[in-house]
Amino acid sequence: MNFKHIVFGFVCSSLLLATAAAGAGEQAAAEQASPRPASLLERYTANAQELAIHALSQIGIRYRHGGESPDTGFDCSGLVRHVFREALGLGLPRTARAISQTGESIRADELQPGDLVFFNTLRRGFSHVGIYLGEHRFVHAPSSGGKVRIESMRQSYWAKRFNGARRILAAGTEVAQN
Repeated sequence: MNFKHIVFGFVCSSLLLATAAAGAGEQAAAEQASPRPASLLERYTANAQELAIHALSQIGIRYRHGGESPDTGFDCSGLVRHVFREALGLGLPRTARAISQTGESIRADELQPGDLVFFNTLRRGFSHVGIYLGEHRFVHAPSSGGKVRIESMRQSYWAKRFNGARRILAAGTEVAQN
């Protein structure tokens, strides 16, 4: 088993445990009541799981400036756009800067899996974007010569360049499913 499979299993297990814990109380109440549609929390955690699974499945794909496909490679915003489109059927703007203007701004201490994290990597704000996985980790498509990978936001390089975070799946957001 390689590192990619170990990390993928860890992240998926963490997301499933968080979902189960969050929904346990709601499920008990629902069993006593009549059937109901999925709660906002249930929809959000299911969407976050889908995003994480799709993002992690792209690990190892090579970087390509302007790339939006696993066949030809990704740049950072191309990866994010691909994952949101494939996992949730949601279209996002083309550039990291434009994506940084969608959704709801959140603080770093509010980050949840599926949120977007932004960095200043080109001496201008919001020039790089990744998908937050939890535990201070994010998946992204780095610069030329790199491949899609997981990084820690606590690494000095990323910590110094953190610009902010956005939640695309904000409360009340309805996301079209494929």
